[in-house]
Amino acid sequence: MCTLYLILQDSQVRTLLSMFLGWLDGQGLYMCKIRKLPMVYEHGHEHYYVVWETSCPTNGASLEWWTDDVPGDGSSASHHFVKAQYKMIDKSHHRYSVVIGPVGLATKVHYRSTSHSKSTAQYSITRRNGTELTRVLVIADNQNGPAEFRKVLSSIRKHYGGNKFPDAILHVGDGLQDSRKLSDWQNQLFSPLEDGGGYQHRSPTVFVPGNHDHDKARTPNNGNLYTDMYHGILTTDGLGEPVVMNGTYHRFFHTASLGSARVIVLDSECPSTEQSEFLERELQSEAFQSARFRIVAVHIPPYIEFWNPYTWNERGEKHWREHIRLEYDVLFRRHNVDLVISGHQHNYQRGTVRRNLQSVGSSDPITYAIVGGAGGELDLERVENWNMYNVTYLGHHFVSLEVDDRQLRWLAKNKAGTIIDQFDIVR
Repeated sequence: MCTLYLILQDSQVRTLLSMFLGWLDGQGLYMCKIRKLPMVYEHGHEHYYVVWETSCPTNGASLEWWTDDVPGDGSSASHHFVKAQYKMIDKSHHRYSVVIGPVGLATKVHYRSTSHSKSTAQYSITRRNGTELTRVLVIADNQNGPAEFRKVLSSIRKHYGGNKFPDAILHVGDGLQDSRKLSDWQNQLFSPLEDGGGYQHRSPTVFVPGNHDHDKARTPNNGNLYTDMYHGILTTDGLGEPVVMNGTYHRFFHTASLGSARVIVLDSECPSTEQSEFLERELQSEAFQSARFRIVAVHIPPYIEFWNPYTWNERGEKHWREHIRLEYDVLFRRHNVDLVISGHQHNYQRGTVRRNLQSVGSSDPITYAIVGGAGGELDLERVENWNMYNVTYLGHHFVSLEVDDRQLRWLAKNKAGTIIDQFDIVR
């Protein structure tokens, strides 16, 4: 039995087992079940978006949520029962979603979902204020590498401790290879997360769209199957509207608060006047400028150094999404952004440089970090040299980002748990 247990813990074996169970399901040989346990996303300061899935339809799917008593409020938290929004993806994939909130000043939010008269376990979300230590797991580009992703997740679990969880996850895009393949969603994202500790149930994900996560055509039914949670987020009144709108594309650019940090999330695949106006407005906003730490998260980095030389030079990918460097980065530097976090390039780089390139004596820095190493095939060939990165690591990794009211601490580790980079920003 001990030998069997050890075999089943191997990342390659668990990946193959996940694929086999998916095949059984596709043949109709697997019983009706919850296929994907709840995953919770950040959905504005006082709301969360929860999505889960079953292998057969049910009319009674719902979610119960409640909060701890609010300090000083003098009232007991009530339980809310919300009927789930339903979306049939195909005959054996039935998706449900609920928006939790508003949760007010609560420090704990609890929830459980119900399908087929069976409830999941109770999951709890811990909410931090701007002065408390907030721990954020930063990952990107686990697509097409579930075995390596499981190894990274194993290291993450050791970092936080077996029964402890980060307060949030910042996923900087490309969680799977092909958004139109349901098997990729299951085998490359949901199953590894479940096997790796189930952080997605308790640590709200701030999702940054990558070029593999949904169809760039922006057409109806575009493969945006499990990441349409930001519909209506730019309009508070819209939070009460139905979240699922027949699978059509929804805006991903938005802002989020993570402890004392304010994060602007951009969609690198969707340059538009609307997004440019949003970026300028948010960069100059009181919420962003008064935040202790100012962060931008965008999947494609402004400055790429490693890629496939053929596609970079012969197929013109060096010009892909140049607006991020030519338009957006000018604004990052002008409006006091402290940290730009990206993925896309499958390795780790970090550079801290002068904000004003024309001012030799400037001591006001901006940091660029590429964290595209959660499991995908690594980029090992250099195609550019911007002479700006202090650290380069050509291996799989994750980042622990911690912020409180005085300090931002960045700690990057490889899949063996060895520190590969660290820096602090102190106010």
